[in-house]
Amino acid sequence: MPSCSAIPGPVRDMVGYNGKPPKVTWPGGARIAISLVVNYEEGSELAVGDGDPMAERVLSESAVRPWPAGKRDLAMESMYEYGSRVGFWRLLDIFDEYQVKSTFYVCAVALERNRKAASQIRTRGHDVVCHGWRWEDVTLLGREQEREHIRKAVASIAKTTGERPLGWYCRYGPSVNTRELLIEEGGFLYDCDAYNDDLPYWTTVGGNKHLVIPYSLVNNDSRFASGHFGAPDSFEEHLRYTFDRLYKEGATLPKMMSIGLHMRLAGHPARAQAVAKFIEYAKSFPDVWFARRIEIARHWQEHHA
Repeated sequence: MPSCSAIPGPVRDMVGYNGKPPKVTWPGGARIAISLVVNYEEGSELAVGDGDPMAERVLSESAVRPWPAGKRDLAMESMYEYGSRVGFWRLLDIFDEYQVKSTFYVCAVALERNRKAASQIRTRGHDVVCHGWRWEDVTLLGREQEREHIRKAVASIAKTTGERPLGWYCRYGPSVNTRELLIEEGGFLYDCDAYNDDLPYWTTVGGNKHLVIPYSLVNNDSRFASGHFGAPDSFEEHLRYTFDRLYKEGATLPKMMSIGLHMRLAGHPARAQAVAKFIEYAKSFPDVWFARRIEIARHWQEHHA
């Protein structure tokens, strides 16, 4: 049997709830909690004009292609700019129209470059999860550098939004040090750096009980950029199929459904319309809770500790 005992970081858990998830008691007896997540990364990605050695290459409308180091990619920069200039506002308006609240995974530097947007997130009733100092791969950082970036991100987001973040999510995945550093920093109620369940769960980090609210790269518009989704209706259909299955299971064992959106992807008109149509579809059912992640975290702490 393979062992990770010599490697630092969390121990793998291949069992989880072992086929017997808890009888969740979502507010109002909801059968499903839907967590809409908007990733606010625009302005914190790799950009030669910001002093980075290379340009960002992923999660845009452009196919991944080689690009010379040290050269600005103005097309890529403008595709990212669409997210904060246009997509952000379109998604906010859709959420207002359907009276649902979401969670924004925000990179600190990105919000510093658009303070009006930063204020609107809180003003319109959405919550914030810290998505790092920059939109960066923390596995490439040393432990001390990662610690410093967490500290700077928390201070920055507290300043731009008026409130410190209580949740955390890395770009793609954490380092072996991330959870320990979050505990050291203090103030975080949970992280979302896992894709391994349909429900929150507790884990232990250095003897401390720690809450994980898993995220999803399946119910995620990033799959447009990877070619898994074609027309917007394929995204809507996928979300509806996921909802239908979880809603059915939720009659006896309520579940959680995470949906990942990016302003430069789902913020375009056709895809935004697919998001709106799914929200309308889900709201046509009884016992559905559109929840901010901080609400899910607090509910889990109170009822499933």
